[in-house]
Amino acid sequence: MLNFRDLGLSPYQQTWDLQKKLQSRRIKNEIEDTVLLVEHEPVYTFGKNADDNHLLQNYPDDVNIFHIERGGDITFHGPGQLVGYPIIDLHNYKMSISWFMRSLEDIIINTLMHYDIAANRKEGLTGVWVKDEKIAALGVRISRWVTMHGFALNVNTQLHYYDSIIPCGIFEYGVTSMEKVLSKEIDMDEVKHVLIQQFENIFNSHLTSVD
Repeated sequence: MLNFRDLGLSPYQQTWDLQKKLQSRRIKNEIEDTVLLVEHEPVYTFGKNADDNHLLQNYPDDVNIFHIERGGDITFHGPGQLVGYPIIDLHNYKMSISWFMRSLEDIIINTLMHYDIAANRKEGLTGVWVKDEKIAALGVRISRWVTMHGFALNVNTQLHYYDSIIPCGIFEYGVTSMEKVLSKEIDMDEVKHVLIQQFENIFNSHLTSVD
């Protein structure tokens, strides 16, 4: 069973600490699989293999920087962006990192399809794209087959923050949002509702055992 928790607008450090606590408790089988949904204040996060040079010198002074333990390069989180942190034991689904990543991408692609946004993957790259612009980034950490970190979907994100980084270390493509694609502001609560439905559809269909 998946338990969804909507944290609203929550500070990055506080949410990061919560993730680590929940992952530890999930490893010990003290809690059920949990998905945190959250928006953050503007932050740049570096994955464990990120290149510091991908943060450009013109970055805004009011944006905090975090070096974290997920995979991937630098990315941005901020208001108007729906961030999801699944704390899930893959023993109950498929013990495959690639399956988990593709499942997260499928959830986002199906959510965007609900809004008539045609999204896709790019060969050799993680994330979800609308044509040649990235609309969702993914990066995870897995310990004893329990996941943390996750995905960030640009809903009404202020895209100018991406001007100060090389997002995910990718030089040749741009970044977009649902608001930019549809030329209107999108109801965040509705997006959460649709995404939760898609999450349950995919993960419940692969549920192999219950603790």
